[in-house]
Amino acid sequence: MMEKSDKSIKKILAIKDVTQCEATGLMLEKARKDGVKLAFDRAAEMKACPIGAESACCKMCYMGPCRLNARDPYSKVGVCGATIDTIQSRNLARMVASGSAAHNDHGMAVLELFKGVASGTITDYSIKDPYKLEALCVELEIEIAGMSIQEMALALAAELEKTYTQTEGEIPFIKRVPAKTLETWRKLDIVPRGAMIEVMGIMSRTHMGCDQHYKNMTKAISRTALADGWGGSMVATELGDIMFGTPSPVQADVNFGVLKKDHVNVIVHGHEPNLFESMLASVNDPALTQIARDKGAKGINLVGMCCSGAEMMSRHGVPHAGNFMSTEAVMVTGAVDAMAVDIQCIQQGLVKTADFYKTHLITTNPRCHIEGARHIEFEEHTPRACTDEIITLAIARFANRGVEVDIPQIVNKGIHGFSHEYINYMLGGTFRGGYAPLNDNIINGRIRGVAGVVGCVNPRVKQDWVHVELVKELIKNDVLVIQTGCSQISLAKEGLLVPEAAYLAGPGLREVCEAVGMPPILGLGSCVDNTRILMAATAMVKQGGLGDSIADLPVAGAAPEWMSEKAVAIGQYFVASGVYTVFGVGFPTVKNTKFHELLFGGLEDQGLGKWGVTPDPYEMAAMMIAHIDKKRQELGIDKSRERVLMDMATRRELAL
Repeated sequence: MMEKSDKSIKKILAIKDVTQCEATGLMLEKARKDGVKLAFDRAAEMKACPIGAESACCKMCYMGPCRLNARDPYSKVGVCGATIDTIQSRNLARMVASGSAAHNDHGMAVLELFKGVASGTITDYSIKDPYKLEALCVELEIEIAGMSIQEMALALAAELEKTYTQTEGEIPFIKRVPAKTLETWRKLDIVPRGAMIEVMGIMSRTHMGCDQHYKNMTKAISRTALADGWGGSMVATELGDIMFGTPSPVQADVNFGVLKKDHVNVIVHGHEPNLFESMLASVNDPALTQIARDKGAKGINLVGMCCSGAEMMSRHGVPHAGNFMSTEAVMVTGAVDAMAVDIQCIQQGLVKTADFYKTHLITTNPRCHIEGARHIEFEEHTPRACTDEIITLAIARFANRGVEVDIPQIVNKGIHGFSHEYINYMLGGTFRGGYAPLNDNIINGRIRGVAGVVGCVNPRVKQDWVHVELVKELIKNDVLVIQTGCSQISLAKEGLLVPEAAYLAGPGLREVCEAVGMPPILGLGSCVDNTRILMAATAMVKQGGLGDSIADLPVAGAAPEWMSEKAVAIGQYFVASGVYTVFGVGFPTVKNTKFHELLFGGLEDQGLGKWGVTPDPYEMAAMMIAHIDKKRQELGIDKSRERVLMDMATRRELAL
């Protein structure tokens, strides 16, 4: 039986205050009328723990749990004597360990699939980008003379397996890191050896009675995070490109209007590209398509959500319904005949919503079962056994939906698929590919700097609003924005991922966008594809003219509506790489403590990046722009921004 929505919630939470997404808002209104409670209303009912929000509690043993006073953090210690700095660093370490483990587990699954393809034991997938395969082998200094594609793939798989299993030395992709950045890492002893030993080691440190110095713990936090960004996530992105194709710009539709009342609608939500690739094959199977038509459907409509949807949108132009906070609301349309999920960011609340609207919710991955959901195991050797069964269930549901179908007719078009390789080509062409045009336009001041705006959406803030307002403010100030994950979908729903959106940019960025024919906001893919941002930053350093390390660049990052432990791991690997990274919503530390000061300033003094936090998008933009300007000044290019003739109205606006 469905939970009934509390009437008081309707009065407290006006829909305009919880989401900027019109389609999600319409379905939230319908859900409330139907008596169905979604995450927005559950968040309103669930008051966040103020002690936990500031990480002033410890439950590492059962002498506690111990609660310290965030208003007077040094007034007492835990039963064992643990200080506020020890407690905070342990808690953050466990968040980073979990986030890094999630990404590395995903990357290792992609590696296992790649090994099967390379050895010929898995035949439903293939090597679609042999050029990237060869280039990656050369980059990692694998001797490939005389090798076949299969032999190169096997050699690459053996090398990348070290990312996870190696217990000494440095992970393979460290070869990509700019020399000065790597020198700093080695000096600080934060170069990761292998994901497994780093995650195991940091969990051991957080056990009661182990590492009790916040500075030493922070080193382990950075190592574990770097094992994600330059390890498991990078492996997942690179091997995904090799097997499924390296993205290049493609137009795709986003928002609830991509659902079709007269079609069988199947949504794939999660993070594993192999499930989606097989689902794409199933929906295009003539036999299954004919069965759907025999049941009265005009066809089978495959739609993505969340990160695997972002990958498929970037590679194949598959339509995308929405980001994390819309995954329940989309079922309220009544049009979703099946939602197949795999891992990460899958809300357990989907079960009750799916049950009410008679949607098939199907888990497919052994790492993510949900009580009350149907489970159909996805197996890479016979993937169609799973995906064909899901399509069959969806067709049967279409024939007997039994619920009202109400699809908000809202569709936004956008350009997606800006891989590192395509950006390299876009800026310089086939024969002069490189980052010289980007660097030159940063040096001459047309482009002020680059910002990576990424991450989740969170029901504690108005869905999409912080992302959208932040990015508008950045591009207005000539900051080029690159995006991944749910943030990318937020901006796509606002219609900002098209070249025509350049009119919102400042005069310098607008000029560059119009010359190249690109949007002022570049969508790169899913959350593991944040590694494309690392590669872009590395390419900027290696191109020259903007310093010798990533920490020298006029760049900044933000996760305006973060919510997951993966986001903390991502943030820390950007900070450790040298990027100023600002989180919205809040941050799990207590201000005016030694650990907080280390993260928000001390790391930068060591040659790395630093953290920042504010829930306000305009303050966030100001903080990021100030950092970019500081880096421009340090590089001696702060005087090179072009003069712009302004009328009196513009001058008055600036004065205000």
